[in-house]
Amino acid sequence: MDYKIREMTRNEYPILSDFLYEAIFIPEGIGKPPKSIIEQPELQVYIEDFGKADDWCFVAEIKEKIVGAVWVRIMNDYGHVDDETPSFAISLYVEYRNLGIGTALMRTMLQFLREKGYKQASLSVQKANYAVRMYRKVGFEVIDENEEEYIMVCRL
Repeated sequence: MDYKIREMTRNEYPILSDFLYEAIFIPEGIGKPPKSIIEQPELQVYIEDFGKADDWCFVAEIKEKIVGAVWVRIMNDYGHVDDETPSFAISLYVEYRNLGIGTALMRTMLQFLREKGYKQASLSVQKANYAVRMYRKVGFEVIDENEEEYIMVCRL
């Protein structure tokens, strides 16, 4: 599949709410929650007032349509490690998953963060999420876990 990865422009930031919803892991056999779930404060932290210092986003585009996004910010989220470590969020529309686009987005962001001088990046992921394999493949390691989730870090 022919796609292009580029930095998201400021006027595109509003679509992060779509990708935040798409990032919600839905286990097999469970119905999707209503889109209004992203209004909860623990999820709004990922996108509210996006565009400040340490907020970075790349998108994958196919035929001028954005099909995926990876974004980071330093925030007190599920994957928070410290106040110098950006936390990842990534998602693609369902029909564009498992095509290597997510891996390419992750690698692009990790290289970008390396060049910006960050020491590490973090994320949290539910243990049942198939994306755990991809996170390991691009260099993330588990540093903590609870019953449902891993906290993972990639040293840059």
